Amino acid sequence: MKLSVIGTVGVPACYGGFETLVDNLLTENEQEHKHDQNITVYCSSKSYSTQLLKYRNANLYYIPLNANGAQSIPYDIWSLCHAVFKRTDTILLLGVSGAICLPIIRLFSKVRIVTNIDGLEWRRDKWGTFAKKFLKFSEKLAVNYSDVVVADNAAIADYVKCEYGIDSTVVAYGGDHAVITTLNLSDENYALALCRIEPENNVELILESFSRTSKKLKFIGNWGNSDFGRNMKAKYQLFDNIDIVDPIYDLNRLFDIRQKCSFYVHGHSAGGTNPSLVEMMHFNKNILAFDCNYNRASTEDKANFFSNETQLIQLITQEHLINNADDMKEIAQRRYTWDIVKQQYFDLF
Repeated sequence: MKLSVIGTVGVPACYGGFETLVDNLLTENEQEHKHDQNITVYCSSKSYSTQLLKYRNANLYYIPLNANGAQSIPYDIWSLCHAVFKRTDTILLLGVSGAICLPIIRLFSKVRIVTNIDGLEWRRDKWGTFAKKFLKFSEKLAVNYSDVVVADNAAIADYVKCEYGIDSTVVAYGGDHAVITTLNLSDENYALALCRIEPENNVELILESFSRTSKKLKFIGNWGNSDFGRNMKAKYQLFDNIDIVDPIYDLNRLFDIRQKCSFYVHGHSAGGTNPSLVEMMHFNKNILAFDCNYNRASTEDKANFFSNETQLIQLITQEHLINNADDMKEIAQRRYTWDIVKQQYFDLF
């Protein structure tokens, strides 16, 4: 079977949920499926100074455009057209940016299309009105012109059914790759938060809440990538108990920081199953999560939830009463391992 993977920056994965997904799918290709799978991963030449031709037994094809931002649309369209021209059997499309060309592809190709629609991208606050309308339209095309629609969260599957009347397949993400060796848990008296620094991730809510307590917070993120991030850093790094940390991509460093925290604070309000959340669930630590249907679905309602500063402050000051760590780890091992996720995807292919 010839499989083409489209919609990521590429592999080897440097950062990002989709990139990590593809990297882990290829470990399966590298082992059990290497004799009967012909996989091509489309990559952005703008993101790789060294351009490998093969990686984990997969072919890499480079597109001279950025995979993110406005260029993601022509990047995905170019990738889709090339894959169809090369007569691929199945396309795994990650995200909906290039879905605008799916109706045209359907006119002259019978390629099987499996689309992960991501986390309802059009709802994110960072997009303007036009971008939101375009992404919503792309989502509609992706749902209606794909053979299989993948939702990474039960709440998104419910949305797809309600909005479009179409059943989707729920496949989440693995998180066990974050536990790189045997856990040696300790509590060094700091809370941990980790995310892209965007308003929809309730960054300000978390920072403001901790600024009103004495509990130490390590907050890891891309603070320098936007005016919002720079403003948050400038304001809250003045507090003695708040440690503003630039992005960390080294799994060894992240492993050490995660296993030594008191608890984890997850502020995401948009998207579906968030990779940083399911990674943290494997660390047997208490989790405080923003109260939305995505986070409740991911944690099976067993995390502790907050929706405003008052509620989060109360949880922080009463952390000794929180006891969901064992539940988080049990759910993670039952639902969010790469062995499970890889098998689900290859079954779809």
